[in-house]
Amino acid sequence: MKSIPTALTIAGTDPSGGAGIQADLKTFQEREVYGMSVITSVVAQNTLGVKDVENLPVHFIEKQFDAVWEDIHPQAIKTGMIATVEMMELLARKLEHSSVPYVIDPVMVAKSGDTLMEESSRAMVRDVLLPLSAVVTPNVPEAEFLVGFPIRHTNDAEKAANTIVTELGAGAAVVKGGHLDGEALDVLYDGNSFDYFKSKRIDTKHTHGTGCTFSAVITAELAKGKSVKESVALAKQYITDAIEYSLELGKGNGPTNHWGYRLLDVPGQRRSLHD
Repeated sequence: MKSIPTALTIAGTDPSGGAGIQADLKTFQEREVYGMSVITSVVAQNTLGVKDVENLPVHFIEKQFDAVWEDIHPQAIKTGMIATVEMMELLARKLEHSSVPYVIDPVMVAKSGDTLMEESSRAMVRDVLLPLSAVVTPNVPEAEFLVGFPIRHTNDAEKAANTIVTELGAGAAVVKGGHLDGEALDVLYDGNSFDYFKSKRIDTKHTHGTGCTFSAVITAELAKGKSVKESVALAKQYITDAIEYSLELGKGNGPTNHWGYRLLDVPGQRRSLHD
């Protein structure tokens, strides 16, 4: 019997289904990977914003992690919303001796602008978790915090990706260009070379959960044994169509469409809502 690729997401929730754990599990399913989850925080949010956050006790987060680890071992792991230093310290202990590819989506601020991470936790991501990662996927504001300088153009994004890898210790960095002008250009640096992933800019407000979904595709593809470059390329295509074929749900920044695009085994072919 063919083995089933498995992936674990460690993050907060989104009861409206567009981001966080819910988005990750939907994405894993679409990418034909068995998804598992460890919940760090329960978030009352929707497309209009974050209403409240309850962080789970660290000892219970550890119990969730151990329950997964001892039974169905993940082939790739991603983290999203990790709200406190204590959670960071736990994850560092759990992952520092692991050979499983680890993807960091450094979730710091919700699409609505609401803060999701304490200042001290942001520094912990940079100083403790980044060196453990195979890939980190910051948007421009997140990358600016990590590297400490403004990002206005592609050459700034290149410099940031290089800094995140060579100075902060990540295995690879994808600085996403959605906040910059022009085409949506993402810059990948893997320690050896740069790669660039372009897509047209889509005029829509329905982008809730894009970061979660993008990093979840990368995680799923790494679980299948694909390279970082292959995984990022697939994630870029997936998230572009997820935005383009948006569901137009909610009164605010609506969710992306997790079944808007499905890659087939034959390169260049795809199914969408419009087929």
